[in-house]
Amino acid sequence: MSVHVVTGAGPIGTATARLLAASGERVRVVTRSGGGPEHPLVERVAADITDTDRLTELLRGARTLYNAAAPAYQDWRTAFPPLAASLLTAAERTGTDYVMLGNLYGYGPVEGPLTPGLPLRPTSGKGRVRTAMWEQALAAHEAGRVRVAEVRGSDYLGASALSLFTWTAVPAVLAGTEAVLPVGLDEAHAWSYVDDVARTLIAVGGQEDAREDGWGRAWHVPSTSELSIRALAGRLARAAGAPDPRLRRMTPGELAEQVAGDPVTAEIPEMAYLYDRALRVDASETEHVLGVRATALDLVLKELAEHGS
Repeated sequence: MSVHVVTGAGPIGTATARLLAASGERVRVVTRSGGGPEHPLVERVAADITDTDRLTELLRGARTLYNAAAPAYQDWRTAFPPLAASLLTAAERTGTDYVMLGNLYGYGPVEGPLTPGLPLRPTSGKGRVRTAMWEQALAAHEAGRVRVAEVRGSDYLGASALSLFTWTAVPAVLAGTEAVLPVGLDEAHAWSYVDDVARTLIAVGGQEDAREDGWGRAWHVPSTSELSIRALAGRLARAAGAPDPRLRRMTPGELAEQVAGDPVTAEIPEMAYLYDRALRVDASETEHVLGVRATALDLVLKELAEHGS
């Protein structure tokens, strides 16, 4: 039986490994700490992903590499490029199919729904990092050195998911306290459920060898909702039996204070355009070609209400 390698054991990596193992596939999860889900078919390995020689050893004989590892948000500009280079090199050396976990930052501000074929025109530092990672991988694919594809989702929802909404709004809504956010609250916004992201990764990696046109391209995660932050908070409060939520946007002074004192918040202003205009994602190809459909929002909210963020 072939093995799949999952790098990273955050919410997406854990969900990907868990779903693969539940389907009877052998999985090797690689993290610095040796963490990951407990399952008879899951092997957990402690290794530095930027150690390309060690990663190459761990990929020998593997069918698919799923990368769900990422450095701390504030360190993307410096730490992501060497991590991505190591993953790509190891996949090339071993001939392992490589499915990257991406996001929507590379598109930049766009009017209308985001489709996978849109040109990448990032306006943020983090978007340029993401774009460069994909373009390098795509160049290797087009040169015949590796087979690669990228799965792009929006802000995550689900137990243990880390996104602006789960970090700031969910705890306040469940506690009945005021939530103060650094972005707009009233525009439509796409949300990706953790398990839907994992199922999309697995569907892309599981494409039959004959379907070459499924590689060398991006796939979008079907959105569980496109409600605004305010509307989503209201739905969560009702699901949890909590009081009507109280949300407001930070004043410029509050935001400046937060940015000065918190390196993660300091990374948010350049991404505020994602919330200050409608963000809609077209995942129709994922649905029709790969057969992945979004989990119902009520189920996602029930999970959040029971487990929090």
